[in-house]
Amino acid sequence: MTIKTVGVIGLGKMGGPLAKHLTGAKYDVIGYDVSKAVLQKLQPSDISIANSCADVAEKCDLVIVGVGFDSEVEEVIFGETGLLVGATNKTIIAVASTIAPQTMKDIATRSANRNAAFLDIPMTRGEQAAIDGNLLLLGGGGREIFDACKPAFETFAKDIYYLGDLGAGQVGKMVNNLILWSCISANVEGMALANALSVDTEELRDALLDSSAQNWAMEVRAEKWDLPWAEKDMSIVLKEADAARISLPLCGSVKEVIKGIKIALGQGMPKER
Repeated sequence: MTIKTVGVIGLGKMGGPLAKHLTGAKYDVIGYDVSKAVLQKLQPSDISIANSCADVAEKCDLVIVGVGFDSEVEEVIFGETGLLVGATNKTIIAVASTIAPQTMKDIATRSANRNAAFLDIPMTRGEQAAIDGNLLLLGGGGREIFDACKPAFETFAKDIYYLGDLGAGQVGKMVNNLILWSCISANVEGMALANALSVDTEELRDALLDSSAQNWAMEVRAEKWDLPWAEKDMSIVLKEADAARISLPLCGSVKEVIKGIKIALGQGMPKER
């Protein structure tokens, strides 16, 4: 199984850089996005633009899906001009979007008698890492299929971890995000306390980065980022915890703290297209 042609669905802040890394590695890349503004930013480029998701699937060995919400992933796959319409028995669909693990499993179940094999490949480290080709990829699905796609993934991901069966990648991303947003919440509240007690927060931050309180979110000042998906990520965690009958009380608090940070930054909830 050799991957020669790669499709990318969703060519925005993450998908656009992925497509460029793939073309730089001499893969034939076919992209699709519903936004004309996004497509205009790619011109001129070596990325061929398809007329539909079905068109992408028909022409590609591997299709990477990078849209925002569970419902959008389902539309990309099952819609009237979705990937399964054009998929052949050699098509591999890799979901890079952050979605609920159960959604990932449900998609595969609904597609069981259709062409295409599925992987989940959510990624961490953010937009700049996508631009730099320095992403971390968390994978789930059939090992043989995953290994066949790995050279393509290596064009944009510096670190790649295979975590197990389909849905395992989404579980890994869910846990990563729970811990990330928890760190951001703790950093914001800690610095608010220091500021209220008249301690220089910049000097304190330098000290904390050299202490047992050091964390990646503090190092990169993640609390100053655009945080569009934070509440969605925490909602996924809470829903999966409910289904598994696991109590995660910190998660509920973090969701509210993150919402407060976004309100303070003037950020709203992202809207589904």
